[in-house]
Amino acid sequence: MRMSTKGRLAVNALIDLALHAPAGPVTLASISQRRQISLSYLEQLFGRLRREGLVESTRGPGGGYLLGRKASEITVAQIVSAVDEPMDDAAQGERAPVLSLDLWQRLHAAMLQHMETISLASLVQEQIDKGVVVETRPMRLAISSTPVVKPVRTRAPNSVFALAGAMAG
Repeated sequence: MRMSTKGRLAVNALIDLALHAPAGPVTLASISQRRQISLSYLEQLFGRLRREGLVESTRGPGGGYLLGRKASEITVAQIVSAVDEPMDDAAQGERAPVLSLDLWQRLHAAMLQHMETISLASLVQEQIDKGVVVETRPMRLAISSTPVVKPVRTRAPNSVFALAGAMAG
């Protein structure tokens, strides 16, 4: 029994998100680059994950995605269920004619039950234990509190009328 590509990619993307989220919102472009997943495919997956409340999005400069709940409250089963289509009984029967439909459904239920026991936090901890290094970057702010370029102060007249006034007086 195999997990779908959508499910595997969604789990990998959320592990990446959980690893990098402490530094602030994570862009899909950065996940796409690190995980070699198409950006448009990630957008589809994260749309479904957002509808299920597993991630939250922030717009604008410095925006991106954060986990919608604590990593310890998100299970692999929730991630996979959010992105996978419901099991089509007819298609499953055609793909595996040897198995009876009841057996296929029991196997699917057992797999989901096992995935309920695996939290996103445990998968993130496994990556940290394996030595995955996460670069830390300062949190990006949307609006700077100080001007980037200070205005230049001159004593020169700023218009023809000011020039005429300066020359007259």
